[in-house]
Amino acid sequence: MATNGSVIGDLYRDIHEVPSETQLELLPMVENGLDSTNSCPTNVPEGTGNSTDANDERDYSNLALKILNSKPQYYPPLNFSLVEDGIYRSGFPMPLNYPFIEQLGLKTIIYLGDLGLEKVSKKDEKAKKEKKEKKDKGDYKEESDKPKKDKLGTTEILKGYKEWIATTSIELHHLPMESSQEPFVQTQTQAQDSLTHALQLMLDKNNFPMLIHSNKGKHRIGVLVGLMRKLLQGWCLSGIFEEYEKFALGKSEYDLECIEIWQPELVVDLNSKPDFVRL
Repeated sequence: MATNGSVIGDLYRDIHEVPSETQLELLPMVENGLDSTNSCPTNVPEGTGNSTDANDERDYSNLALKILNSKPQYYPPLNFSLVEDGIYRSGFPMPLNYPFIEQLGLKTIIYLGDLGLEKVSKKDEKAKKEKKEKKDKGDYKEESDKPKKDKLGTTEILKGYKEWIATTSIELHHLPMESSQEPFVQTQTQAQDSLTHALQLMLDKNNFPMLIHSNKGKHRIGVLVGLMRKLLQGWCLSGIFEEYEKFALGKSEYDLECIEIWQPELVVDLNSKPDFVRL
């Protein structure tokens, strides 16, 4: 009996009811790496032809499934997730993720991070202070400052990222923000300015679809989303902290303190206000 889709539909209600031998005959197969849809199983008993008898002991080991119309593989960035309709969050996109991002049809990308920025550690601040004191005393011998090595290649990563964005119609907003390690630091004003700018962009639906990301998509983006939930949507703090924890995998008391206490001033244009915003 010939096996085809109409016969299968008449005899069985579900594909799982179809005998395994019959299911194999319905699949596009190739034999020994040859692109042929006429391949047959080996060890077919004489006189059986294309029979689907349950006692048929045919060997399908020489066959492999042929994938028809295979689609390209898409890989989302680290910690990728939907925040609200038109807003996505993630970690820093790598070249492997670019095809996936292109499918989102983004208009705007907001990067809250410190790649490409010169980091000043406490050790550097102490050395700078000692250098100044020696200069004031006249004991300082001028030395040429050696440029720091970019051990992680972050400069090249950011450069490649911006070059890729330049080939698209996406508008990138690189808003500098370092990870919070102390409740009050010198970069606090810079972080607040960046967060305010980001929230203001999120208040304009003309910027959607939008991707907001940091380096890992955990703490800095967690703060931004937490502020959005509190200021723009009126979420309770317990719900905000629970969402933060899902991505951060460990609460940062300084981030949560910022979300709870900080109250920036924002301007809302009713003509471009997103639907999820509650006033």
